[in-house]
Amino acid sequence: MQTTNNNKQLNVLVVRPEKKAQALSSLLSKQDVTCISQPLFDYQPLADNQQSKQMLTTADIIIFVSVAAVEFANICIAAKHWQYQHIIAVGKATKAALHALALENIHCPSQENSEGLLTLSLLNKNVLNKKITIVRGDGGREHLATELNKRGAATQYLESYQRVWRTFPKDIDKQWHQQQINCIVVTSNALLEKLIQLVKATDINVNNEMTEYWRHHCTWIVASKRIANLAQKLGLANVVQSDGANEKAISTALETLMIKKY
Repeated sequence: MQTTNNNKQLNVLVVRPEKKAQALSSLLSKQDVTCISQPLFDYQPLADNQQSKQMLTTADIIIFVSVAAVEFANICIAAKHWQYQHIIAVGKATKAALHALALENIHCPSQENSEGLLTLSLLNKNVLNKKITIVRGDGGREHLATELNKRGAATQYLESYQRVWRTFPKDIDKQWHQQQINCIVVTSNALLEKLIQLVKATDINVNNEMTEYWRHHCTWIVASKRIANLAQKLGLANVVQSDGANEKAISTALETLMIKKY
């Protein structure tokens, strides 16, 4: 089996959720980048209406950490009924989702992650005894809530949706190799860990040659330093960090990669 793709064309695997995968694929096609979209999970609602109403109508500050968090919260209780003093979006896409619901005066950091949120003046001071609702999916990082609690805030999670992982055939790694995938876009630690499992990149006892390909010949575009650190810890050799998880940042990273390697 030949496990080094000699193809000089960039063939990118996008594993983001359906809508985001389509948006990125559309942008990459304009750059003449061959893109295969394969979401690894789907979203389903999680929080009930009573819980959502309580958390979205009694908070001083509401923080949304994803577009899906906005969309599923709005399903439970329409945005026009939310009550708050301030509303915060983790990034531009989430801010746009809130704007689409006719919400204004939305705070948003330039660095689109928990660390960026914590630099906002609104959260960096005077949060003592403030009720803060963090709207997210099931699970995730605790860093934001931990730091806000240290500053004296009373934080609570509204998990408005859950991720349901898709099932794949055992030889999905071979299928992707046959499709000449030589670059994979990863926007979260959870996605990276699932991909590592699917391509058996840490299992040296399963198809050593294929493992070698994914570990040392494939390029992994990751959306943050945190993901890059995990990728390197897991033994991936070709890790490139983009300047965020938005479509523009990822497309820019891929464009730079094409100039250097293809």
